Amino acid sequence: VQLQASGGGLVQAGGSLRLSCAASGRTFNTYTMGWLRQAPGKEREFVSSITWGGTTSRYPDSVKGRFTISRDNAKNMVYLEMSSLKPEDTAIYYCAAAKGPTIGVVTAVSDFGSWGQGTQVTVSS
Repeated sequence: VQLQASGGGLVQAGGSLRLSCAASGRTFNTYTMGWLRQAPGKEREFVSSITWGGTTSRYPDSVKGRFTISRDNAKNMVYLEMSSLKPEDTAIYYCAAAKGPTIGVVTAVSDFGSWGQGTQVTVSS
């Protein structure tokens, strides 16, 4: 699965952004998908995931209640709606696919096997 994220930008604290991810590959709808992020000087961290059917999603406590992941298998797209953004959300955001098809819920960076170029999100205070 090849991935391309978009939709990042500069936003004030408290604002919202919607990230999009275009995926290629006929087996997209068999992969759990997710978002990772990496801030300067920090390790890449898990942000969200959604199973291939879209029935189950996961978030770390740092974004729970503020971020929502969704997918449209007919369009090979994954989305991340981000609201109530905080300066600490500033990072490069990567769309990612699980290491293999039909893997269920994933919640760790190590569960993902591929990601594309990221999109920069900057939240000003």
